[in-house]
Amino acid sequence: MCGRFTITVTLEELMLRYWIGETSVPFHTPKYNVAPGQQVLAVIHDGKQNRLGELKWGLIPSWSNDPKIGNKMLNARSETVQEKPAFKQLIGRKRCIVPADGFYEWQKTDTGKQPMRIVLRDRKLFSMAGLYDSWVSPDGTRVSTCTILTTAPNELMASIHDRMPVILKPEDESMWLDRGMQDADKLRRLYIPFPADELEAYPVSAAVGSVKVDEPSCIEPFTATS
Repeated sequence: MCGRFTITVTLEELMLRYWIGETSVPFHTPKYNVAPGQQVLAVIHDGKQNRLGELKWGLIPSWSNDPKIGNKMLNARSETVQEKPAFKQLIGRKRCIVPADGFYEWQKTDTGKQPMRIVLRDRKLFSMAGLYDSWVSPDGTRVSTCTILTTAPNELMASIHDRMPVILKPEDESMWLDRGMQDADKLRRLYIPFPADELEAYPVSAAVGSVKVDEPSCIEPFTATS
C-alpha cells in the first residue's frame, strides 16, 4: 500500500514540473510526512490544460452514504480497479496525479518495523497514479477526495512490502490525465512496477510513525546506535 509520502518542493517547482500556468492553491509548504485524511496536492487535466489543486486523501465515492468510507479507500489495487464499484466509473473519467518526492513503507525486521523512505535515485519529483471524486454531504458541503493506485512490488520493494504505488513514467503522464483515453488495455500497461534500478530506499526515524511529526528530520537517513 501507500500510506505516507513526502512532497518537499516549492509550489513554483510543482507548477513548472506539471506545466501549470496558474493555480488556486494559495500556498504550499514542504510536507515531510503526508498522512491519510490530509489535503494533498493533485494534478488533473480539464480538457484544455493541467490544473493543480487540493484533494482530501481517502476516496469518498459520489454515491456513498457514509463519508467514513474514505478511511478505507486510501489505495486502489490496480489489478481490480476496472471492476470494483467504487473505482470502475472513475478510471475512465476522473484520473489524477499525486506528486511526491518520496514515500514511506515499514519493513519488518528482527527487532520490529523499520520505516524506509523510497525515492528516485536522482531525487526528482515523481507522479503517483490516482483517482478522484466529489461527494456532497446532506448539508450541501462538497468534498473532493482521491485514492492512490498500487501495484505489485518491484525487486527493491519486495523485501520491504508486498505493494507499492503505481508510479508513472514521465512520458505516460499525459496519457493518464487525458480524459479522452478510454482504452482499458493501454491504461492497464501503466500499472507495472516502476523500475527498481531507478529507485533507492533508506531507513528513517521511527518518528514518521506519528502524524504529528512533519519536519525535515523525517527524511534524514537513520542509523541505529548500539
